[in-house]
Amino acid sequence: MALPKIADARGLSDEDLGAEIATVKRELFELRFQQATGRPVKPHEFKHARHRLAQLLTVEGERLTAPDADSPTEE
Repeated sequence: MALPKIADARGLSDEDLGAEIATVKRELFELRFQQATGRPVKPHEFKHARHRLAQLLTVEGERLTAPDADSPTEE
């Protein structure tokens, strides 16, 4: 399984972005829980989930700091 592309995250709406962040955080929690309880876990799944979470949080941060196109600009 290849690492996800950031273009996929940029294509999400704000609501979908928030839902995806929550989903990936839950996935990381479940992976840590499985590891702590001794169940077999594929180590690359941690890397993929952390990578995806970083991409999603980056896109969310970009959207929060980007100037709105609707706001009037001073000239």
